[in-house]
Amino acid sequence: MNNILNINSVADYCSLRNQELLHPLVSIIDFDKVIEEGPKNKKYDAFHFKCYAIFLKDAKGCKIMYGGKPYDYDDGTLVFISPNQTIELGGYKPDFVPKGFALLFHPDLLLGTNLARKMNQYSFFSYSTNEALHLSTKERKVILSVFDKIQFELEQNLDKHSKKLIVANIELFLDYCLRFYDRQFLTRDIVNQSSLEKFDTLLSDYFASDKPLKLGLPSVGYFADHLHLSSNYFGDLVKRETGISAQEYIQTKLIHIAKEKVFDFDKSISEIAYELGFKYPQHFSRLFKQKVGFSPKDFRSSIN
Repeated sequence: MNNILNINSVADYCSLRNQELLHPLVSIIDFDKVIEEGPKNKKYDAFHFKCYAIFLKDAKGCKIMYGGKPYDYDDGTLVFISPNQTIELGGYKPDFVPKGFALLFHPDLLLGTNLARKMNQYSFFSYSTNEALHLSTKERKVILSVFDKIQFELEQNLDKHSKKLIVANIELFLDYCLRFYDRQFLTRDIVNQSSLEKFDTLLSDYFASDKPLKLGLPSVGYFADHLHLSSNYFGDLVKRETGISAQEYIQTKLIHIAKEKVFDFDKSISEIAYELGFKYPQHFSRLFKQKVGFSPKDFRSSIN
């Protein structure tokens, strides 16, 4: 990336799109109203955002990279970008004309609000979330109705109610997106089940190899990469399908294997700990006791 445009504020993006700034911390962009669009920003390879940005895309012809991965970004989808993240632009078609909407808001808008405290619940803003939200026709109408409410507030004279109403509608929008992502997970159920089966196989193969000795305990990211999924999306998938987190799933598998290894009386507890990927045997003993109720040594004695 040679030419990166820094979007340090909502005003910067409005200026780029030749749009009037109605509020210093939040804006809705309707690309149908962007008359001169294209040549001004095509000299840039990427945009680096210092604010939250959500794009509802209604046109084909532009591909982006986010977090080093291609974004699942096509006609009728929502893309979520968090502050301090970069999107790479590429693949412009000669006749490309952006269509759709953008919602941008600065983190300062949320200061002192309930939404500020729950932003980490919206995992789709994560750097590693590389699956966009595909909207149905009805869902798109819901999203646009909320955008209309935000735009209505932006066009009013600012008063003591403005911030509360704008933030409340942004929160409503994000909560709808959570619901729609749940729907997307459900409709991809067959794909999800296949991924879980592969995860289980990869997990078994990992502990059956010398990788624990070489690489240590496996991370959620390790398996997500092998399944070509983002860590957050993969974690949400496992949670929805099994009821436990991906990390808990790994630990459950590890303890099951550890119980079998404890049967091998020719190996010390420390040797078993190292074979499973623990750097320190006491960490293994602590986790084992937490999950089983006995230390590895006491569990071995109970077998006798």
